[in-house]
Amino acid sequence: MVGGVDETTTGSVHRHPDADPAHTGPHGYISGKEDYLKRLRRIEGQARGLQRMVEDDKYCIDILTQVSAMTKALQSVALGLLDDHLSHCVVSAAAAGGDEAQAKVREASEAIARLVRS
Repeated sequence: MVGGVDETTTGSVHRHPDADPAHTGPHGYISGKEDYLKRLRRIEGQARGLQRMVEDDKYCIDILTQVSAMTKALQSVALGLLDDHLSHCVVSAAAAGGDEAQAKVREASEAIARLVRS
């Protein structure tokens, strides 16, 4: 799920049911947006490097080592985004109370469950 959007294995994109399409305020990651973009561009470069390694028939273990590094980099981005979401979006919703607070906590719990399963 990226920005309230769930990309399934078929490649289709579905908006998360709790995502607010009318949300106009800054997201929790806004203060670190440039850092996230830099890290994601680096990961994108790692993916291209992996493609070249396969094209060049590199040794399996060397490719797996790079896959592991890329996986850890993605996990780091995910944990950072989760932390930003909890400290911004969930805290704001909790302060407001009501259904919004419950929805944000449920949404965060589901995101944590997806990260644990991945």
